[in-house]
Amino acid sequence: MITSLLVANRGEIACRVFRTCRDLGIRTVAVHSDPDADALHVREADLAVRLPGATPAETYLRGDLVVKAALDAGADAVHPGYGFLSENADFARAVTDAGLTWIGPPPEAIEAMASKTRAKELMGIKPLEAGDITAGDLPVLVKAAAGGGGRGMRVVRELADLDGELEAARAEALSAFGDGEVFVEPYIEGGRHVEVQIMADAHGTVWALGTRDCSLQRRHQKVVEEAPAPGLTPELEVSVRDMAVKAARATGYRGAGTVEFLVSGDTAHFLEMNTRLQVEHPVTEAVFGVDLVALQLRVAEGEPLDEEPPPARGHAVEARLYAEDPVAGWAPQTGTLHRLSVPGSVRLDTGFTDGDEIGVHYDAMLAKAVAHAPTRAEAVRKLAGALERAVVHGPVTNRDLLVRSLRHPEFVAGGADTGFYDRHLTALTAPSPDPYSHPSPTTALNGVAARPPLVVLAAALADAHGRSRFGGWRNVASQPQVKRYRTEPDGTEHEVRYRHTRGGLTADGVRVVRATPSLVVLEVDGVVRKFDVAVHGERVYVNGVTLTALPRLPEPVAQQEPGSLLAPMPGTVVRLAEGLAEGVTVTAGQPLIWLEAMKMEHRVTAPASGTLTALHAAPGRQVEVGALLAVVQEDQS
Repeated sequence: MITSLLVANRGEIACRVFRTCRDLGIRTVAVHSDPDADALHVREADLAVRLPGATPAETYLRGDLVVKAALDAGADAVHPGYGFLSENADFARAVTDAGLTWIGPPPEAIEAMASKTRAKELMGIKPLEAGDITAGDLPVLVKAAAGGGGRGMRVVRELADLDGELEAARAEALSAFGDGEVFVEPYIEGGRHVEVQIMADAHGTVWALGTRDCSLQRRHQKVVEEAPAPGLTPELEVSVRDMAVKAARATGYRGAGTVEFLVSGDTAHFLEMNTRLQVEHPVTEAVFGVDLVALQLRVAEGEPLDEEPPPARGHAVEARLYAEDPVAGWAPQTGTLHRLSVPGSVRLDTGFTDGDEIGVHYDAMLAKAVAHAPTRAEAVRKLAGALERAVVHGPVTNRDLLVRSLRHPEFVAGGADTGFYDRHLTALTAPSPDPYSHPSPTTALNGVAARPPLVVLAAALADAHGRSRFGGWRNVASQPQVKRYRTEPDGTEHEVRYRHTRGGLTADGVRVVRATPSLVVLEVDGVVRKFDVAVHGERVYVNGVTLTALPRLPEPVAQQEPGSLLAPMPGTVVRLAEGLAEGVTVTAGQPLIWLEAMKMEHRVTAPASGTLTALHAAPGRQVEVGALLAVVQEDQS
């Protein structure tokens, strides 16, 4: 029987496994890199062991150090979580060779299925040979043979781009999973990502715990998931469940796993099998009323599953809250997470708590919010409402995008495909009529909105109350007080004017019912609205809107040399274009520099055709947002 368990992972999944261990009375052991020394998963564990590593990303890939940590801490079992070493057969063997219990499938099953190329061979599917691909085969998808999470994945639509994308995918896969093997398969436009959760024991029982739909994705990483997958015909649902059970039985599988398909029409194409727990497992837990981590532990202890899984009840939807800016190419964001709270009976799985720092070394996911209800429509409505009312004070997130996605007619109708954001991202991230807008026109003049939204007015009034309680008013008319704010992340600047009078604070066209540093109540056209205000440094958060307080007079802006390439986010330079050096000629749009931040690679391209006159980037260099990477002097001919 397991008494002490080490989780060979970090963040949200480590906290998730620890929660079940606490319920079962199992002691917990965390491992951590130096940047994670004070992370939530470390604070929640009973014991913690530091893992030395050349870089923070490599730390959690050192299986030998993880096994040593488990032995040193007196653990008798190891749970791999997901990502990192979770699908590494050699690591699984090292765990069992050390006399520890491995919470996962046998190494042989991992070898058979964790490599996507070998899994396809087992299922009778032959990947494309890169050297044989012609224009007629396009588009194709380059994928990493190991791991998941969208790492090492590229869509290729032009034959001339294939070699470069293969190289980029190999480099990213090697960095993320320690395995640079990639393969190529046809890319199916308009497909839906459907998967089946399986759970198998050592006594021959294999459960197929329904289906999940994970089609809303950005950069091949899932954003919204739900169970069961909507709109599948009964025949197709039976077919994918049967294929999933067949794959598990063919490999002598034990534990939790996921078999993934790309559904086009009424046909399901096998994609891969993930030999681990998935990020989106909570939706299955909600629908079937099970704890998949507890079942993993039972199976690892040799206990049998019941002959049949529990019946499914209702519908569940999960949304991943990321510290990223969808408008800026999904650029990851860093900084302090001052406050994170989601109201109502919504499950929140997270690896952060108030006051934690969001760094550059790992995934940008802050939390997963999961809603369960008797019907799909109720679950979607419940989650959208909870996210809309969520308190998220800190870096820019995708929260507004999630709310709009959940309320988009195509998603509400069910059956949205993997091209959802390709079609709708611009509309989903466009400025929309503000429910808290000022009754007067808000047309922007010279970059400054003529009349500010009420959220901006509320910020100014809260600040005014905090600074002045006596003597702010005068017996004679005076000039109004002026405050300036910028809304984030769109950058629109607003100027607010208000006055102190004997009766209190006043603003044109608005009755100030109440104003305190944390709450402002305004009445407009007979409708009373409340605004919660929180201030952290120069950032002001009002009813889900993020503002930056600006100085009354604009400060001089540092001028950049024309053609300057600035780092769009903090991160690490992972590579440069071949032959890149000062004096070389580049073409507009040519990828020059690759940055890695929060498990994602970002290309920095030439802004114009010309000559590279300065190069400050070098592989391995850590850069902050706005750092000068290079300068391209545009060709004037």
